Amino acid sequence: MTETLTHDDLNALADDPNGAVALHLRQALLPVEGRGSVIFPPTYADVGYNIDELSDGTKIAAVDSVGAQANRMEPVFLRSRAGEPENPRAPLVPQIEIKYGNEKTVSILEAGHRLGDAIVRSTELKADARAAFEAFLDRNDVEPLAKLAPTSLVFGVWDSRDTLAKLPRVVQSTIRAEDIDELKRSAQYNPTLDYAELDVFTDADKEKQEGDPKSPLAKRGFVHVPAVGTHGGVIARGAIRRDVTVNLIALRRLDGGNRQALRRYILGLALVAATAPMDGFLRVGCLLTLDPDEPGVWHRVSRNGDRVSVTLEENLAFRYAQNVAAAFGVGADRSLAFDKSLAVADTKVKTKDA
Repeated sequence: MTETLTHDDLNALADDPNGAVALHLRQALLPVEGRGSVIFPPTYADVGYNIDELSDGTKIAAVDSVGAQANRMEPVFLRSRAGEPENPRAPLVPQIEIKYGNEKTVSILEAGHRLGDAIVRSTELKADARAAFEAFLDRNDVEPLAKLAPTSLVFGVWDSRDTLAKLPRVVQSTIRAEDIDELKRSAQYNPTLDYAELDVFTDADKEKQEGDPKSPLAKRGFVHVPAVGTHGGVIARGAIRRDVTVNLIALRRLDGGNRQALRRYILGLALVAATAPMDGFLRVGCLLTLDPDEPGVWHRVSRNGDRVSVTLEENLAFRYAQNVAAAFGVGADRSLAFDKSLAVADTKVKTKDA
């Protein structure tokens, strides 16, 4: 039996200290090329693909990490750019934009480290950000953070370069591929002309540098360069799964000011982020869609492990977020300028040990 959640049910999730510990969504994904097609996970320095092998020999590949998923989800709150349809989610959060360079603009919603990002310390927002982090450290009061940059509470933030304040994610998401086989690929770069024959360099130079991708002529594309045995993607014989968790324990630990309105507001934002349609273009060679044969299912998870199937649709989450945002009071929008002098000064600050 599936329960249909109401606004009162969502309020209880934020308010009841003995209530459910999490909401969990599991979605089955498919490559656009079809089941069993090659997908390309991210690569990491000195590791390549992040592949774990279980005790039975099954291999699982990380397709998108918690941090990567958060950075993909957060822009659902971005204000629409000129010429684009209006984003109805944008009024739910303060729109803080930073101007830099030649009329360029970046939103704090695009900053990878949110309110703890270096770009924030390079604007006049620096003092307010520090005060908000210190309110949390000194009094466990996160209302200033919620007024300034509420997605820092939704997706977590670590002010690792300044106050060392650290708040856990309320929403986290990962994508993994199960029972995978890793592939390799090879390629050959061929220059358009024989430049040695045209006396651009000598035959000796060609012979010495050809085939070495690190040689000066290879780097500039003047000689043949093979690429052998590089990462060729993976094939998942098992499922490709996206798991989204709304951590209600972390949510109910948020304190300060109007505690009830604060927690409901952050829950509303978390639910909007969690139910918004996923952008499945993760990287070149990895474009995923939902599996129409295996619809995603939300569960409300209790402390004793009981899992109850619930209906949690995007429209419900959005309407709820609108109501609780109005009750809490969304912080003010700001337009700031990147300050080179603040950035230069910050490069000279000695970072505290975590």
